[in-house]
Amino acid sequence: MGCASSIHISESRVVYHSGKESEDSNSPNQTNTTATQSQQQQQGNPVPGLFIKSSSTSTYKTAFTEVQFGPMKLHVDQLQVLLVFAKEDSQSNGFCWACEKAGFRCNTAKTPESALESFLEKHHDIIIIDHRHSRSFDAEALCRSIRAASSSENTVIVAVVRRQDREDASVMPLVNAGFNRRYIENTNIMTCYNELLQLEHGEVRAQFKLRACNAIFTALEQSQEAIEITSEDHVIQYVNPACESIMGYKQGELLGKDITEVPKSENNKADLLDTINSCIKIGKEWQGIYYAKKKNGDSIQQNVKITPVIGQGGKIRHYVSIKRPLHDNNKADKSSERVQAESQTDIQSCKHKDRRKGSLDVKSTTSRGSDGSSQRRHSSMARIHSMTIEAPITKVINIINAAQESSPMPVAEALDRVLEILRTTELYSPQFGAKDEDPHTSNLVGGLMTDGLRRLSGNEYLLATKHPHHIPSHLITPLSLNDIPPRVAQTMENEDSWDFDICKLEGATIKRPLVYLGLKVFSRFGVCEFLNCSEVTLRSWLQVIEANYHQTNSYHNSTHSADVLHATAYFLGKERVKQSLDQIDEVAALIAATVHDVDHPGRTNSFLCNAGSELAILYNDTAVLESHHAALAFQLTTRDEKCNIFKNMERNEYRTLRQAIIDMVLATEMTKHFEHVNKFVNSINKPLAALEENGANGDADSVKSILTSPENRILVKRMLIKCADISNPCRPLELCIEWAGRISEEYFAQTDEEKRLGLPVVMPVFDRNTCSIPKSQISFIDYFITDMFDAWDEFADLPNLMQHLDNNFKYWKELDEKKLRSLRPPPE
Repeated sequence: MGCASSIHISESRVVYHSGKESEDSNSPNQTNTTATQSQQQQQGNPVPGLFIKSSSTSTYKTAFTEVQFGPMKLHVDQLQVLLVFAKEDSQSNGFCWACEKAGFRCNTAKTPESALESFLEKHHDIIIIDHRHSRSFDAEALCRSIRAASSSENTVIVAVVRRQDREDASVMPLVNAGFNRRYIENTNIMTCYNELLQLEHGEVRAQFKLRACNAIFTALEQSQEAIEITSEDHVIQYVNPACESIMGYKQGELLGKDITEVPKSENNKADLLDTINSCIKIGKEWQGIYYAKKKNGDSIQQNVKITPVIGQGGKIRHYVSIKRPLHDNNKADKSSERVQAESQTDIQSCKHKDRRKGSLDVKSTTSRGSDGSSQRRHSSMARIHSMTIEAPITKVINIINAAQESSPMPVAEALDRVLEILRTTELYSPQFGAKDEDPHTSNLVGGLMTDGLRRLSGNEYLLATKHPHHIPSHLITPLSLNDIPPRVAQTMENEDSWDFDICKLEGATIKRPLVYLGLKVFSRFGVCEFLNCSEVTLRSWLQVIEANYHQTNSYHNSTHSADVLHATAYFLGKERVKQSLDQIDEVAALIAATVHDVDHPGRTNSFLCNAGSELAILYNDTAVLESHHAALAFQLTTRDEKCNIFKNMERNEYRTLRQAIIDMVLATEMTKHFEHVNKFVNSINKPLAALEENGANGDADSVKSILTSPENRILVKRMLIKCADISNPCRPLELCIEWAGRISEEYFAQTDEEKRLGLPVVMPVFDRNTCSIPKSQISFIDYFITDMFDAWDEFADLPNLMQHLDNNFKYWKELDEKKLRSLRPPPE
């Protein structure tokens, strides 16, 4: 139904009452009157705001009633009524009694503010507003305020008015204000009761059915089939997105047009339209093959089903057409000859042949159909299928195509939809919900998983031509593990622990943690020995790489790189990981972690693409930063013998190592996040779990074959660096808070610059004046972190990380529940 608009509400003065124990009795603003009413009745004292009656008059309905709406069975919950009366009088008491007698849940409010607050919380079915006393409050203004909330769309609002001397007074001012009904004041209790019953079985029941239509329209909008609805006079009333996509027309170009005004294809038999009309005019369904003409003039062959809809007076009021483009031209031609010769006039009920289990991406329908060039394409496709070049996905598609030949029509149609899914490029990316979901989640998804909206304007954000940073002379002092300053060495004593504090190392090294931590970690893993390079060369390389990180970035600086290096080394020490990877994989992982964000400008890929940056142009708006990090890392390494850690490697081994490093750096790009996670789960975790379930846990050969296959080693390395890259929510709380503040500041700075340059704002929620950091962290954890680390923990056994993740999530939830937007609660 949508979210209510944000309205500032003063302190509530809502009085709740019920003839039985209220299910909302925990509300801080609610007064449960059942017990107190009983006590005060015994004492002879009336309860303020309530009509006092004997218990014998009370009758209650069941919790809900069933309503049949076409083929839908709906359950109507106990109706909720809001009475808005500034003063208690016999009229308000009459409606209170009537609500209780009818079994409706009733709230009362005395001010517009409390009425709005109560409605936004409860979303009442009926609101009765006192319109008799203009001095108390403006009833029409209150009605407009309620109608401003989208959740009021199906609420019935009644105005209680004075008896008029003039019987011809117009109700239009009330209608214009948003009222559904006028009630002329009458304090008779049975009159109030009858009014409520008429509302329940009239306006409220109708609104309830209209509300259910939202679900029907959602199904229509998301359907893969093209759907068109016309009036009995064949005027187009509705087309769904799939219809727009297939035919090339926009909805506004079709709605209101007579169907005869839409261009027709010449490929249909001359008498086909007459056959269709003679069938549907007598209320029978027609199904068959029909050629439609797209907006661009091409003909498209469709399997069409047209169903007449009987309405008021037993007459046909609408026609519903469901159209599905055909893929297999040979099948289509045979079906066309059969169906056009004999229309299916004996089908009198609309039975859904397509039992889809889930909705499909409507965009996929754009690839469907055929046109006048089908014969030329058929010979071209025959040549393509005769080629011997075959990828795994083409083998799957060919198997399905072969199965279709001998399958019944429903199965063939289902396999058609399977093929459509397999032909998409984003096989592993989830289908996102509507944009009216949590804005923090949608902003993070948009900012991290897209390459931006191309914007052709003069606002071009040009990153300066990159000149690698030269190392200041004071940084080139001889340095090895033997002469690391004591303070730095002491800070790194527990670097093999997950709780190692990288921020302390940042302070101890004056923002140069990467060189020091790199020397120690690389030494522990024997990197120099593997590369056949000296420690001096390694030190020089680490200095060059660190110098090319931007220390002015609050997040993407060399401390982040050192943090990812530390996490990578920690993961490499886990037993299951060691079983899977060879030493060349370990070296590749450590180097990739070190360079994975080198020269990061502190802006997202979407920003660079929107701004038309040199990097975005160079890398064609695809994995812009990740491609730059990998390329620059090798440029910096190989340009100078003094820091070329690869110079003594054998050529083939170097190429293998280089490819592994590039693959891991590119894996940190978030648009492929779900692909990497899903492949890891399906290719590694599920087979390992199956071995355990089948009692083959001790079968070392089976486990080893899963862990050490070349394809799976690549998946493990990708998952490892991805988890290391965004492991901040799994760090101890203080580190988690620190990193949350740093990334938020970087996003705030990007939003500021986007506004200053007139660029699209990629993540609007990251406005430093309004952003809720707890909400952003909750969304990030929910959407990206939880599933990924569940899978990684299942593989690598990381209970300490999962405990930190749980603690940190609870911390952010507690701040959010307190409506706090900052990193920490205010000091007490």
